[in-house]
Amino acid sequence: MAYDGLVAWAMVRELQETILLGKIEKVYQPEADELVIHIHTKKGNRKLYASCGSAHARVHFITENPVNPPAPLAFCMLLRKHLQGGRIIDIQQHGSERVIEISIETLNELGFSVSKKLIFEIMGKHSNIILTDISTGKIIDAIKRVSIDASRVRQILPGLVYQYPPAQDKIPFKDITDEALSALPADGKPILRAVGGISPAFAEELALREDRVSYFHGAKSAVQALSLSPRVYLDDAGTPQEFYILPLTEYEDSCQVQTFDDLSGALEFYFDKKTSSNRGRQKAHDLTKSVTAALDKMYLKKQRLSEDILKAENSEDLRLYGELLTANLHLVKPGMKSVDVINYYDGSTVTIPLDVKQTAARNAQHYFKKYGKAKTAIKEKQIQLTENQGEIDYLESVLSYLENTDDVNEIESLRSELVETGYVRRRKQAGGFREKKYKPAPYKYTLTSGYTVLVGRNNKENDYLTLKLAGNKDMWLHTKDIPGSHVIVQCGGAELTEQDIFEAAAIAAYHSKARTSENVPVDYVPVRNVKKPAGAKPGMVIFTGNRTVWVNPALPGGKS
Repeated sequence: MAYDGLVAWAMVRELQETILLGKIEKVYQPEADELVIHIHTKKGNRKLYASCGSAHARVHFITENPVNPPAPLAFCMLLRKHLQGGRIIDIQQHGSERVIEISIETLNELGFSVSKKLIFEIMGKHSNIILTDISTGKIIDAIKRVSIDASRVRQILPGLVYQYPPAQDKIPFKDITDEALSALPADGKPILRAVGGISPAFAEELALREDRVSYFHGAKSAVQALSLSPRVYLDDAGTPQEFYILPLTEYEDSCQVQTFDDLSGALEFYFDKKTSSNRGRQKAHDLTKSVTAALDKMYLKKQRLSEDILKAENSEDLRLYGELLTANLHLVKPGMKSVDVINYYDGSTVTIPLDVKQTAARNAQHYFKKYGKAKTAIKEKQIQLTENQGEIDYLESVLSYLENTDDVNEIESLRSELVETGYVRRRKQAGGFREKKYKPAPYKYTLTSGYTVLVGRNNKENDYLTLKLAGNKDMWLHTKDIPGSHVIVQCGGAELTEQDIFEAAAIAAYHSKARTSENVPVDYVPVRNVKKPAGAKPGMVIFTGNRTVWVNPALPGGKS
């Protein structure tokens, strides 16, 4: 990732041109390492996004609002207290480093004007966002506190005087002379070791250039004048590989190039599209781990219950021992560890183990008691096995939804569902805040014939579609014995053609665990034949009178 000192400088110039003298309206913290600041300017409202995540630290403007938690986090509340209503009076870069400083003038509780500084340190795993008091130079707080246990060199804690990150033994790119630049070898690694504030990609570009000095001056002039050509380089699959504010020869010929009008547009596109930094996949990863762990426990429980049932089903010998002992009490002598008796069912000889401490009658009663327990166990464990299988089916359906989406809203809906069903702990909420009320928003498609098709995005939405929204005469579809979404064709009882059924079934197959398979079986039945058993998990239903078709997963329009 090429968010180096040169990119940070370009971003500072973009910020200066856009939000200088702007007023901070709102502060949000979507995640523990992210901030979104709404700023009112003469040219309109802008949303400034900052992340200090180790793999995707950056600062830029965004157009889409991230999903915010139901209750603001502690650092967000602190920034609202100190910065909300403040005016941005200065924006600077610290030297040639990836450190961006925004100075803000605001009023304190007594109505006096005070100055604060919000510092964004974009330094990989050491990235941070820090609020300081300009008059004292002390840290008010940071999004990531760093104690002496974490770093003996530099602590970031409230009350300490803020210190910049230690300087590297390099020449800052803003200060390097033409002679020093020309003297560097035509190799990217020595240039990277000698010049501070540049990325490996830009170092390689300087190494390739015969006109290194003039190119370097041109790059700095372009940043100053904001006459840049921000671009994102994509591979054949459309996945971003790199971005920069200037053309990079190494990528120009080997990748697809997408240019942007401003740096923020390029950064927003790059990080939204890049899988490794996709917020939705990060959120889904945590839930997937929780669901997988719960499933592993359920699979183990199923195995043990099945073994217990099999063992209990092989308990006829216990009844036989009891009967034969009762009929042959006279053969048992005190102290005997076993007795041989004739099986009056088939004439064979049976050896019956005995407890030497018990009488023959007590031994017989013991075998009858064990036989009775075994028969009771079969009934009880069959019930437990059925309940356990229901939980497995439910969790497998949730896992299929997580595998098929990276949409943050859908993932949050799945988290809410798992909280309600007790598989995930509820997040701690600050006093007075409640979780946002769930609003169903199913996928919607249109068949060739014009009928509307609705698809649940999670199990709660499946219940809503099937049990509340759908009419009794609408058609219901679901993949056969495969986790997936409930699909409703809103036909109102009209007879669907074969093409309608196959199109809707293809949609059902696409929104299931079998999305990447072929020839997927899909059941279809009128909604009136679908029922939900009492106490069943969300999305779990039973149905009768169904018919089945086999289709390849696809969406209307040929998407598959």
